[in-house]
Amino acid sequence: MKRVRFAARAVGLAVVVLVGVGACALDPQGDGSGAAAPRPVGVTERASGASAPPAPEQPAVSPSTQPSRTATPKPSRTTPKPATPSPSKSAGCPQGEQQRAVETYLSRLGGFGTLSVDGEQSAADCTAIKKFQSRYGISPASGRAGPTTYDVAKRLASTDTRRCRAGSGTTFCVDLTRQTVWAMRGGKVVMGPTVTRTGMAGYATPSGTYSVGGKNMREWSNPYEVWLPYWQRFNGGIGFHETTTYLHNSSIGSHGCVNLLHRDAVRLWELGSVGTRVVVFGRRPGT
Repeated sequence: MKRVRFAARAVGLAVVVLVGVGACALDPQGDGSGAAAPRPVGVTERASGASAPPAPEQPAVSPSTQPSRTATPKPSRTTPKPATPSPSKSAGCPQGEQQRAVETYLSRLGGFGTLSVDGEQSAADCTAIKKFQSRYGISPASGRAGPTTYDVAKRLASTDTRRCRAGSGTTFCVDLTRQTVWAMRGGKVVMGPTVTRTGMAGYATPSGTYSVGGKNMREWSNPYEVWLPYWQRFNGGIGFHETTTYLHNSSIGSHGCVNLLHRDAVRLWELGSVGTRVVVFGRRPGT
């Protein structure tokens, strides 16, 4: 009878543990309302919003209480064959049709690793290209130097921050021709050029000098019935905000707004305030 009661208690404890594991845990820093407060840019730049994959589980090994009596295997007399080098330097990373050009632009931009500008994919090139693709939201981030990667790298590498007529305070700069955005303060770049997507044909973002007239962490668009995260209005109903679609779909565009990747929208939000100067110049191709 005692054994039966002990087994029943063990089964009950196992059920409680399983239910606890499957339960959701409240964020200890949340306010319970479900609304996300703006996070410091240092945090948002490290987290994309997706949870990190769990570390692979390691098999449990019970320590032996007795020393092993297994005989130590004798060394083999067979001479080991030297490992055959892989014929591919790219470690399985696909090579794109714009390999040399992407290597050139990424080397010019810097910050993505050491690349060999030779038009041949290598493991180091692959790592650098993947890092670049992940930074600028290019999907898939496979390391392949394809048309989108080439286009983004070229636009960033050819952006001349000196073309922006920045004031003495903070200025947001938008190059419509290259579809890039950056920020300056006191004549110095405080947020390097990043990618954007502005108004499409029929809704071209107008050039000119403006100022931020209002900010909202989450603005509702009445005409288009969509939330606009990290909204900063600067010209009527036109403003900066996080993109609501895949930014690199060049066949579409905004209705005049300046679309940004999440980390860039957050960074611009951190830097800006009502009254921040906005300089928009150039013209988006095709508009």
